[in-house]
Amino acid sequence: MPDRDANQIVRTSRAFFPFLMIVLVLITARSLQAQTPSTSRAKASPTSKLSADPRKRPSARPKLVVMLVVDQMRADYVDKFLPQWTGGLRRLVEEGAWFRDAAYSYAATETCVGHATISTGALPASHAMVANAWWDRETQKMVTCTADPNAKNSGYAGISAKGGDSAWRMEIPSFAEELKFQTNGATRVVTFSLKARAAITMAGHKADAVTWADGGGWVTSSVYGAMPFVEQYAKTHPIKEDYGKTWTHSLPEGSYWYDEKATGAVPPEGWNLTFPHPLRGKAAANEPDAAFYEQWASSPFADTYLTKFAETAVDSLGLGQGGGTDFLGVSYSSVDYVGHEFGPRSWEVQDVLVRLDTDLADLFAHLDKKVGRGKYVVALSADHGVAPIVEDMQKTGADVGILRLAELQDRIEKALEPFSFAKPAVAQINGSDLYFAPGVYDKLRHDDKAMRAVIDTALAQSGVAAIFRAEQLQDRPATQSPTRTALADSYYPGRSGDLFIVPKPYWLMDRNPAGKNRSYGAGHGMPYNYDQHVPILFMGFGIRHGEYFDSVTPADIAPTLASLCGITLATRDGHILAESLSK
Repeated sequence: MPDRDANQIVRTSRAFFPFLMIVLVLITARSLQAQTPSTSRAKASPTSKLSADPRKRPSARPKLVVMLVVDQMRADYVDKFLPQWTGGLRRLVEEGAWFRDAAYSYAATETCVGHATISTGALPASHAMVANAWWDRETQKMVTCTADPNAKNSGYAGISAKGGDSAWRMEIPSFAEELKFQTNGATRVVTFSLKARAAITMAGHKADAVTWADGGGWVTSSVYGAMPFVEQYAKTHPIKEDYGKTWTHSLPEGSYWYDEKATGAVPPEGWNLTFPHPLRGKAAANEPDAAFYEQWASSPFADTYLTKFAETAVDSLGLGQGGGTDFLGVSYSSVDYVGHEFGPRSWEVQDVLVRLDTDLADLFAHLDKKVGRGKYVVALSADHGVAPIVEDMQKTGADVGILRLAELQDRIEKALEPFSFAKPAVAQINGSDLYFAPGVYDKLRHDDKAMRAVIDTALAQSGVAAIFRAEQLQDRPATQSPTRTALADSYYPGRSGDLFIVPKPYWLMDRNPAGKNRSYGAGHGMPYNYDQHVPILFMGFGIRHGEYFDSVTPADIAPTLASLCGITLATRDGHILAESLSK
């Protein structure tokens, strides 16, 4: 027995010896490898020639940041229509990082809110842009998110402008203005859109050129000042040059997904429900009128104009060709106008995206030439999605309809009559936000029966799914209710409503009384995935190509761009999308 044990030990030792040698070799290699970084760091020490003058080092930052927002672009448009794209949208997918599960976490899915979220990296509970417009309790009237009583708008090329706009209601700085501030002013910030609330929130409180369309021309604000190149371009290329053009479908008829005539569509005045769509105004007059400018904004010609404007800015200001990192923001509004009018299941939405794909190909080719391929970074997303048109959705047999806000307001007034509240008790209903007249909500909070009557009346209204009180949303409470969390992320004290109305899925809120035609087909602004789910695409400097399926939000865009540019954001609710970065 002992001899057998001794033989077994010898055999085991012989078998173990090769394994031991392998382990020793690996340990030695790991030890040598661990020494390598310290050697590299020594070569790049502060006393080396490479780091003696940071201004002479190779650039570790993009020369230009391009922020593109496609107003009302649902995320599923990329999945559906990608095979038909051959230009810029396709290039973003094939060369860039595509985040396929991107969605807003909040309920107020509107243009001003989305652009401010993309721009700041924060949610409306932080940046305070809670809607396109809200009820101002001090003045007792509606105010738009960019209205500034201390600013004065001015028009280019002789266009008259009214009012004053700026980002003064946005409570935190944008990425663009942080970039400018933290790089000794070397950054130039330029933004364009058809909408003031888009151009302004992308830029922030300070910028070099902020331009939007109004009154048939182009407008800016005294807060930002006028730019000579914008004046020159507006003079030589007035919008009215597109008068008389016709928008025809660009794909073979068999390539469109849906019915040629969109169910429930509400086209601009002067247009029919099907292609072609002429840009000739109200009654084919001989010169542009208000109807023409509405048609133009709802056509791909407006996207093309904005693209040429952006290219002109690159050439005139040398964006991406100076000593710092410049910022160019373009918000394409036409998809939103087309979507509201014809709905997401229309030839028009499909076609306007095909045309935008071509425009973005031109823009990227221009940037390749003037800035250099790989020297700029592009981020593309949307400010919100959109629901199908109600009449279209009804064809599926779903329980959908119109939530009549005027009728709801009347019913709440009647419900409060037994409790001796002064009329009107309701000051305004704006989207989901219900504002009571001064003093009414404080009284309701101390009168359980009256509050119960209001809530029960609201819940009995056709299309209402839930009602939340302001105090249920304050301080962004931890909750297992996705809807309540979404409303809390949208809530900002003093600006948000007293009560919050949550419609049933696919129901459309409308202020018009029953029997009166509404002015649009499809809507958005709800805490449902069809309004929240949007694309996020990055391309260019520092971006690793791929498809990513983690749950992310457009609030992640600004922190990711900040990491590429080496700057710090003031307040952020988003995070860096590190998986998409090659650095």
